[in-house]
Amino acid sequence: MPSVTRPAFSGRARSARSGGSLDLHAAAYGLRDLSPLASAGRALSPPPALVIGPLCFVLVLAVLFKGLALIALLWTAACGVIVMSALRIAAALTPVRYAPRARLANQALPVISVIIALYDEAEVLPGLIAALSRLDYPRRKLDIILALEAHDTATRATARALAARQALRVVVLPPLGPMTKPRALNMALQAARGELIAVYDAEDSPLRQQLRHAAEALAADPGLGVVQAPLGWYNRAENWLTGQFALEYATQFHALLPLLSRLNWPLPLGGTSNVFRRSALEHSGAWDPFNVTEDADLGFRLGRQGWRAGLIAPGTLEEAPLTSRAWINQRSRWLKGHFVTWLVHMREPRDLIETLGWGGVFSLSFTVLANMLSALIHAPTVIAMALGATLLGLVPGWGALWTLGALMMGVAYGSAMACALTGARRAGFRPALSSVLSMPAYWLMQAPAALKALRELPRQPYLWDKTQHGVSRARRETPDDAADHTLAHARHRRPVRARRLAQRQALKSAQAASYSLDASQHR
Repeated sequence: MPSVTRPAFSGRARSARSGGSLDLHAAAYGLRDLSPLASAGRALSPPPALVIGPLCFVLVLAVLFKGLALIALLWTAACGVIVMSALRIAAALTPVRYAPRARLANQALPVISVIIALYDEAEVLPGLIAALSRLDYPRRKLDIILALEAHDTATRATARALAARQALRVVVLPPLGPMTKPRALNMALQAARGELIAVYDAEDSPLRQQLRHAAEALAADPGLGVVQAPLGWYNRAENWLTGQFALEYATQFHALLPLLSRLNWPLPLGGTSNVFRRSALEHSGAWDPFNVTEDADLGFRLGRQGWRAGLIAPGTLEEAPLTSRAWINQRSRWLKGHFVTWLVHMREPRDLIETLGWGGVFSLSFTVLANMLSALIHAPTVIAMALGATLLGLVPGWGALWTLGALMMGVAYGSAMACALTGARRAGFRPALSSVLSMPAYWLMQAPAALKALRELPRQPYLWDKTQHGVSRARRETPDDAADHTLAHARHRRPVRARRLAQRQALKSAQAASYSLDASQHR
């Protein structure tokens, strides 16, 4: 069993497995109080060396090479593009290797607590419970917990009606601390009874065998702290945007993450379909309520504590955003959280290298930092190349620079498309050629999302722009359902923004008495 490697990352919240009162302060502030360097709740800033170093590099180039400084910078950028492209090609060529499993009889399977944090999900909640009921896992060993906000009366009413007929429990949360999903997960964790902890989202439809595979993989390898299932979208054929999102997820979960796993590097976890070993989760301080990509952050924090992450084959389908506005709101949260995650883990670079090794540092930079940088750089690069094309033949030497830039973009685009095609094949679908060729247009959408993230970082680092679910016309399906997506009636609603939560503080005192664990639903 790995031991705590650094006191700064050793905080753990108190637990209430028996279903008693919850330690609300520990759930909202425990990681920040016990391990401030591990939490985004402490003021964030990049290490001075990471700012001064690149500036000195550019200054030296300008002094030594003068007119050739731009060429030197372009060649430096070209080296970065080559490294990233080589990794994508390697991901496309490397077979997926899933975590080995120790086959367990039903009576030997551990209890799994399934936690679902919900807000304004009354309409999709019955579908989620139906999807969970199809899981191939003994019902007496499933501890399903719904974590709900106190003022979300509609979801609470639906949840309690379902709890009266199903074996599940309801945890009602107070307006204490940042109103984020990780805070809700921490509170539900205290009430959980399982040796393993699984996390799902409201719109999820997991494959039947998923939890069994997860439990058997964790039983086979005591060094595994978590296993991640691949994610996809059940409405990928609904429009161009959902099709692009499907290609992106296929790349991430069927190509890039398998490569990182083979290299034994830490994984930036997805926000759902993770199954944790409870001891590893608590040993690493659980989720950071101040980080809006708590999943990616926790993946690297588990690695810093000596735990490894594995992959399992049975996947989960989700609902992709249908509109550019919903997509940008969701993506800005992800980009903001990824940059915050990088800043948190780079607070002590030397410690990071000692705990994760250079491979782990590269994994951190290749995933969470590269996501933010590429979102900021891609659109200006396309504009610069378009404008630069008008100078061909007019400025001496410009043709060679423009050709180098075009070659870099071609290599980057080609490797990304090859990786996406491989990921899609592994995910079980064949994208249209037009979808693959239009991927660069999809990447341009990252620019407004990145700018929105940068605007929110200084004053609203943990603002949670909620993605509304249940608006797709495609029905929720399990990943092993080969049927075509069929259209069903769905009521479209305007997205509910998390900013509204901050305006409801007047509810705080009136609802204080209602924050409790619904003990009547104990099995």
